Amino acid sequence: MSPTMSSSLYTVAALSGRRASQQGGNKQRAVVQPLTADAATEALPLISAPRRRGGGADELVAWKSIRQERWEGVLEVEGNLPLWLDGTYLRNGPGLWDLGDYGFRHLFDGYAMLVRVSFRDGHAVGAHRQIESEAYKAAREHGKLCYREFSEVPKPDSFTSFIGQLVSLFSGSSLTDNSNTGVLRLGDGRVLCLTESVKGSIIVDPDTLDTVSKFEYQDKLGGLIHSAHPIVTDTEFWTLIPDLIRPGYVVARMDIGSNERQFVGRVDCRGGPAPGWVHSFPVTENYVVVPEMPLRYCVANLLRAEPTPLYKFQWYPDSGSYMHVMCKASGNIVASVEVPPFMTFHFINAYEEKDEEGRVTAIIADCCEHNANTSILDNLRLHNLRSFTGEDVLIDSRVGRFRIPLDGSPFGELEAALDPEDHGRGMDMCSINPAHLGKEYRYTYACGAHRPCNFPNTLTKIDLVEKTVMNWYEEGAVPSEPYFVPRPGAVEEDDGVAISMVSAKDGSGYALVLDAKTFKEIARANFPYGLPYGLHCCWVPRNK
Repeated sequence: MSPTMSSSLYTVAALSGRRASQQGGNKQRAVVQPLTADAATEALPLISAPRRRGGGADELVAWKSIRQERWEGVLEVEGNLPLWLDGTYLRNGPGLWDLGDYGFRHLFDGYAMLVRVSFRDGHAVGAHRQIESEAYKAAREHGKLCYREFSEVPKPDSFTSFIGQLVSLFSGSSLTDNSNTGVLRLGDGRVLCLTESVKGSIIVDPDTLDTVSKFEYQDKLGGLIHSAHPIVTDTEFWTLIPDLIRPGYVVARMDIGSNERQFVGRVDCRGGPAPGWVHSFPVTENYVVVPEMPLRYCVANLLRAEPTPLYKFQWYPDSGSYMHVMCKASGNIVASVEVPPFMTFHFINAYEEKDEEGRVTAIIADCCEHNANTSILDNLRLHNLRSFTGEDVLIDSRVGRFRIPLDGSPFGELEAALDPEDHGRGMDMCSINPAHLGKEYRYTYACGAHRPCNFPNTLTKIDLVEKTVMNWYEEGAVPSEPYFVPRPGAVEEDDGVAISMVSAKDGSGYALVLDAKTFKEIARANFPYGLPYGLHCCWVPRNK
């Protein structure tokens, strides 16, 4: 969005809000003003979309493709947005699951779509746009799948093309660059969208949502895959690179402003024929925690033309489950312990446990743990998500808390950090106050469950000290990851707001803003059309 365009949109919002306030009442209602095609970039037309109200539960907007590539306009605001909320909320996730008459199988297959809500002076401007990955552009041009997605493989035209696919798989050229998982702001201001293929690292413009370029790693560490959730601070970037040839993980860091990953150390797997899946991992102030769960990469499944229930993975419970701890400074492994079997997508945070003399005695690492039940993967098939009949089929999950001793003990602990019933035995898509990354913390914000359900359908604030929970729930709604934004100058850990994009029962979509202290709604910014479910978010503060 150009500065002129941005200014005019906020002027429209401000004038509409002023009229609403003059008429009295607490609701600020800004008339939705879709931009015209003349205001769009030349690459893609800007298409307005009518509000889809009254569609009811059959609408299933959370699991439906969005049919226009981009939109931008002033959002109707109900309630009162904090005046200090000044910046841009970005959410990444799959937004297109259909190619002509062909529909993708799995939630994770969809082509990436960014949603943006820019907040300023109590008003909001919204937008969405497809990320122009090579995979998406090829599919749009040819009308068919051209790269390997999470559960989808291009159909070979002949035996020769099948052999070519195998060759391109091992070279990495057939892997998707569909960066539909994470979005994060680097310390130098660049905004990066990610998936688990290294080639799927794409820089976007947070204002226009333009796809700017590939993020090219300028080093010799190689690797075809990496963790979809690197650890990013204002000064550094940490990632894990699984090694499928010599089963293990390379731990690497990158200075902010650089594209060169630096080798820190290596962890060799203790069990199984391949490294465990590392969708995410935690760090503390001085250590990197490398999880090795028994859901391991499986070359045989990668080669299959049709997916197995575990897709590119295989469950090896007899291989053992382990947690490794590496010193950031030296790259030395200071602990490697066996733990009970676990299944997780997302780690929440980790910190160092110290004795009375200040010596680190253990690492505490928290995650959204699915009770070692891998069926959560297959439950995310779009058919399963779209065909909910009222049965309680969501896999139980909890805040799994690992304690990893640093005294040479061979075993670690894993237990629930609080009673899972308090958050409906649903737990995923988490965020914390970023000031507490790698440090002792008290609160996490996540998606929980109001049973019966087939997918997390509440927002939950968890107090890990008092072991208490606050929940937000709206019947039939599907909220996405609640992202915590601290109030400028805040001292208390939960002084701020939690923002979530919600796909509503009536087919509409809105950005929900909760007071992070009380976990009560303070405002919502309504999009004029329904939004599909998305995955992960970030906050880009406004440049003053």
